[in-house]
Amino acid sequence: MQESRAITQKSASNLALAFVLLPKAKRDAMSALYAFCREVDDVADEESAPAQSRRERLAAWRADVRRACGDEVPQFPVNRELQPVIRKYRLPFEHFDELIRGVEMDLDIKRYEDFERLDLYCYRVASVVGLLSIEIFGYRNPACRDYAVFLGKALQLTNILRDVRTDAERGRIYLPLSELARFGVREEEIFGFQYSTRFCDLAAGVAARARHFYQRARETLPAEDRRAMIAAELMGSVYWRLLRKLETRQFNVLGPKPPRLSKGQKLLLILRTWARFTSGIMSPNYGT
Repeated sequence: MQESRAITQKSASNLALAFVLLPKAKRDAMSALYAFCREVDDVADEESAPAQSRRERLAAWRADVRRACGDEVPQFPVNRELQPVIRKYRLPFEHFDELIRGVEMDLDIKRYEDFERLDLYCYRVASVVGLLSIEIFGYRNPACRDYAVFLGKALQLTNILRDVRTDAERGRIYLPLSELARFGVREEEIFGFQYSTRFCDLAAGVAARARHFYQRARETLPAEDRRAMIAAELMGSVYWRLLRKLETRQFNVLGPKPPRLSKGQKLLLILRTWARFTSGIMSPNYGT
């Protein structure tokens, strides 16, 4: 797991942060999964490379993870470390394929017309990661799959709100064009980092959709599987707190330093989540 651990440790991702609450075996398995996700995402985001080159590299990752899901020896070090995890937890190739389809969308799509099309993107790049993760966490009730889908969409919409400026710098707008039109926000305003009350109202509408998915995740998580989902619940708590912070700042995310949680705030959430679970308080700490 040397390669996967190095990638995970290098990242400042909130997803990687959540691994600290897992037993070592599951922590290592999640590091391997995270490393795969990080690698394919980085390929898609490498703007200096032509889109066709990135497409070919993603095709190579797809072919290699297919090997990892079968009996062949993968070529890429990350996939070689991922293969025993795939076998132990029976992770299906279809989920890896769907995830790659999601990052491939970034090669061609710079705008999303409406929430329906954005929803597919969120499912592929976030909910699918959740569906893979819960197999590693372990669960008894199949309703956990719905929980993973809802929570993944909530987290991705929160990410989109936080990263409006970063995405605009890459020529991307993930906020649906139908919503821009509804609130009278022009694309040029976002690319020019022009904050307005109209943009605040637009972002608040997207935040309401994120809140809906947090609430659905909260309602769907089966009681008997809450303890197994402790890492996912920490993720929910971290991103929920981030969403609340964005709301408090009226979604002023177009400045040079978008609102983020400090290391101290994240550490406090880890301690609170652990304390809630060890004391038997099993209800989710988000979505209310």
